[in-house]
Amino acid sequence: MVFVLPGDHLDPSLIPSHPKKALRLGPGVRHVPSDGVVPTVAGQLVTDHQKNAIRVETSEGRYAPRVGELVIATVHKSAAEVYYVTLSDYTTSALLPQLSFEGATRKTRPMLVPGALVYARVSLANKHMDPEVECVSPATGKSDGLGPLTGGMLFSVSLGMARRLMMPKSVQDGKVVILDELANAGLQFETATGRNGKFWVNSDSVKTIIAVGRAVVETDEKKLKVEEQQKLVRKLIKDVS
Repeated sequence: MVFVLPGDHLDPSLIPSHPKKALRLGPGVRHVPSDGVVPTVAGQLVTDHQKNAIRVETSEGRYAPRVGELVIATVHKSAAEVYYVTLSDYTTSALLPQLSFEGATRKTRPMLVPGALVYARVSLANKHMDPEVECVSPATGKSDGLGPLTGGMLFSVSLGMARRLMMPKSVQDGKVVILDELANAGLQFETATGRNGKFWVNSDSVKTIIAVGRAVVETDEKKLKVEEQQKLVRKLIKDVS
């Protein structure tokens, strides 16, 4: 993991290079003729060699949609062909086509009311257009786990926490073990995490939903270490049982 500060000089080895693709600069970096690629915010330097792209991810701040990212969207209102959904506070609504669900037709498409939650993938992110999301794979026509989220509760976490929760455990940084510890303690629940800083929990037990959500939020806000997360789980289990 490489963390940078605004104005840091980046070693050339950190900048991806592709013989056929132009370098793509994402959020948090810009090109300065005299210095090359320079970070403009503090955060983790992220490179994608396949796409020949580089960006800086921050834990705080406003979510900026990027194509391919999974998000939890809240339905704001519906129109003839689309749902208007929100990805974060104080940002433009995103568009969710009403037929962008597995097997959806004009007769079978889901009828989502304001406040309904959907797990979706960003399909269009252009600064000149409203972002768009989808709940189906355009390649297979399958949902691949996307779609309406029924029941449960939604919690807000930092963008950094959302990123860590979505990382494969083999490369996860920050040692976020809170969900594994809760499951090992016997709690049964399901979760979904959006890169837009949204965390959804569902369970047959309301106490379990609240305990899991509270545990993740507290781990995020207090930046708990592994031992502290384990201690928190032991305390919460007493409240649930």
